[in-house]
Amino acid sequence: MSAPSPEELRREFLLDPDVAFLNHGSFGACPRPVFERYQWWQRELEREPVEFLARRLPSLLDGARAELAAYVGADAEGLAFVENATTGVNLAARALELGPGDEVLATELEYGACELAWERVCAHVGARYVRAPVPLPLGSPADVVDALFAHAGERTRVVFTSHVTSSTALVLPVEQIVARARAAGLVTVVDGAHGPAQVPLELGSLGADFYTGNCHKWLCAPKGAGFLHVAAEWRERVDGAIVSWGYEPGKGFHERIEEQGTRDPAAFLAVPDAIRFQTERDWDGVRERCRALTREAREELCALLGTEPLAPAEMLGQMATVKLPEPAPGLTERLFREERIEIPVTGPAADQIRISIAAYTTRAEVERLLSALAR
Repeated sequence: MSAPSPEELRREFLLDPDVAFLNHGSFGACPRPVFERYQWWQRELEREPVEFLARRLPSLLDGARAELAAYVGADAEGLAFVENATTGVNLAARALELGPGDEVLATELEYGACELAWERVCAHVGARYVRAPVPLPLGSPADVVDALFAHAGERTRVVFTSHVTSSTALVLPVEQIVARARAAGLVTVVDGAHGPAQVPLELGSLGADFYTGNCHKWLCAPKGAGFLHVAAEWRERVDGAIVSWGYEPGKGFHERIEEQGTRDPAAFLAVPDAIRFQTERDWDGVRERCRALTREAREELCALLGTEPLAPAEMLGQMATVKLPEPAPGLTERLFREERIEIPVTGPAADQIRISIAAYTTRAEVERLLSALAR
């Protein structure tokens, strides 16, 4: 079975055909067959809400959770559905029982919403969130590890890292980061928002204490589908977002996280459909094609803009961020308004542009961006 072409796959998505959608990384996009299955689950709920929510849902979630756990190489007992990776980071941060003077060590490349979560948790107890500067451009993945642990100290208790960074789109060496942290007796929390389906996952081998990921991005599940995986020794310390029926005697980790009152579980239940959609279309082949185009696009963007790559090609997945020659705070809206190109400008100074190469991205769309930027 050969991988479908980008043009074939584009017809399976609901995206506006007039827009060059080069921003899959922000919110993802759900293909029509998966979206229809998501709506089917919603209709099933509405046909008989009591039957569905009170009688059928626990076993349905068990099945969906097991399929997702197998996909990410995790223990299903330690995995729970959450709405998104930011929710997972919040639950992990609150489970750690940080105290005055404790430090949470992270790179300065982390996602802003998660930084806000850490800062709030730390401020509440008198702990510190420490951002380790990472000098860009990088010469190798090891540079990130060295830069991060150069700021570890006697008060460091937690190491927090992205698997794939949001703003700079770099695949970080999480295996080395987690191994070094564990050797030092530090707790590890990994923000895998961009991990599932963009990079291979084997969470059992990785050994992070907490790993949270999104299914709605590169796995192409509906919005509102994410997960938190927690190592066995931490599960009883993780609370749900609210106290509800998951706290009844005899219930465990995933019930506390998932049983949050009446809500629509359709996105969670459609995750196995997203996995099957990709499996049936040779997603390994699709991913390799996308990675090759990502590298080509970055090389051409750097040449056009006259800037250096931020890191070696081995640190790229299906996204690439390129430095702009000067800040361009209005560029995203101008490209969309004038060229119908959807692509984000990132970084505190609005001086980076990030391209996502999804399964449906064509070479012609990359050339459309290059042409627009040249103009």
